[in-house]
Amino acid sequence: MILTSPESVEMDPAALGEVEALFHRQLSDKLHPGAALAVYRHGKLVLDVYGGLADRETGKPVERGTMFILYSSTKPLAAACLHILWERRRFGWDDPVADYWPGFAKNGKDGVTIRHVLTHQAGFPETPWSLTWNKWQDWDFVVQTMENIVPEYAPGEVMAYHPRNFGWVIGELVRRIDGRPFNHFLRDEIAIPLAMQDAYVGLPPDLEPRVSRVHAMEDCDRPVSIPAYNEPAVHQAVHPAGGGITTARDLARFYAMLGNGGELDGVRVLKEETVAEVTALQLEGLDMSLGQRKARSLGLVIDDPRMGVGSDADDSEGYSPSGDCPTFGHGGQATSVGWADPCLGLAVAYITNGARSEDTNVPRLAAISKAVREACL
Repeated sequence: MILTSPESVEMDPAALGEVEALFHRQLSDKLHPGAALAVYRHGKLVLDVYGGLADRETGKPVERGTMFILYSSTKPLAAACLHILWERRRFGWDDPVADYWPGFAKNGKDGVTIRHVLTHQAGFPETPWSLTWNKWQDWDFVVQTMENIVPEYAPGEVMAYHPRNFGWVIGELVRRIDGRPFNHFLRDEIAIPLAMQDAYVGLPPDLEPRVSRVHAMEDCDRPVSIPAYNEPAVHQAVHPAGGGITTARDLARFYAMLGNGGELDGVRVLKEETVAEVTALQLEGLDMSLGQRKARSLGLVIDDPRMGVGSDADDSEGYSPSGDCPTFGHGGQATSVGWADPCLGLAVAYITNGARSEDTNVPRLAAISKAVREACL
């Protein structure tokens, strides 16, 4: 559904209609059972579309209020909690994590800094075998496990994506520095001020019926990881790296705030200079966990092909950040992407419930992102 008049935000109505048509074509081509897409331009919601099935076994449809699992599209929400605390001068990027969490220093982690964590250079990318999904609701156990983890690399030595440990360390840092549990901080400081009514890390149990299932598609290369993310216990756990649950509408609103220099609809979450700081390139190179080249800022990915920039065929070959005004955002495992392009005034969230291999996931996300870009006048 097109909302704000496209012409009022310098978008081509026909081209925006093509974005909506592509969205529905991907559903009819069975690239995923269901999905939702939201687009902001110049701070206005211009497109809000959803469709398909939330559960293909029961035939339950995706509706306006359907919420989706974000996987790693959650990570920027977690990072933004630290961005807020940094702006308030509660810590420095190069402070050791152990300055605020002494037990974390065990097993040679005393040199791991907050910058290392945000840029995936902390040195302990692998999720400990003991942290099975049925333990994620036990925060004390999570904290103890992070304290006991033994690094694989020296801090700052290599970039190696931390799929889950990234979030648990950030979550406990937020609690240690601020005093509030991570999920409360996120709601108080980001979700409620921005009117992101349906954004959670740690879902209230009564909202469970609104959550779409995740479906392993025919080429999904990690189907064993899917069932856990359909468990209510996982939805209700505080998993700041991959357990976010929200609508595309709310995720796009978050990126509209970042892309607009930290403010949206008169609500300022971050100062403009803070957004510039946290979205600036920190490093670019081979990510040892992913086997791909990545460009990273403080908790975000820069100029990823899923965002309609860089190489659209094979992102393993690398790409170069696009100068003074890069696109920033993050993808979620085999399903979703959210991003902002400050130069174009665009913020986009595209969330599907069909997990695919990267060979088919990247092209479907990139196609939507490129179509949105092409609708700009």
